[in-house]
Amino acid sequence: MTKKQPPVHQSNDKDNNGENIEVWEDIVNIKDLILSIAICTITTLGGYLIAPDDSSKQLMFGLIGVVVGFAICSIIIKPKRTITYVDEEN
Repeated sequence: MTKKQPPVHQSNDKDNNGENIEVWEDIVNIKDLILSIAICTITTLGGYLIAPDDSSKQLMFGLIGVVVGFAICSIIIKPKRTITYVDEEN
């Protein structure tokens, strides 16, 4: 029986030109982070502002805006990491 090692995270060197920061023990690109925050803010506030004047509908439209923003960000911003599993036999 072999013991599985946890995945090793490696970033691609082609996109790493000093514009990355560490957030919650993960490396992110500053431009991608700002772009995703802007997109999610716009879609969330847009959903909230177009909702009818009812507090429960404003909440629901805002939450739908968050999901739409997340979907847009996941399509536009591609992951820049390669995950490899290392199997070591004793």
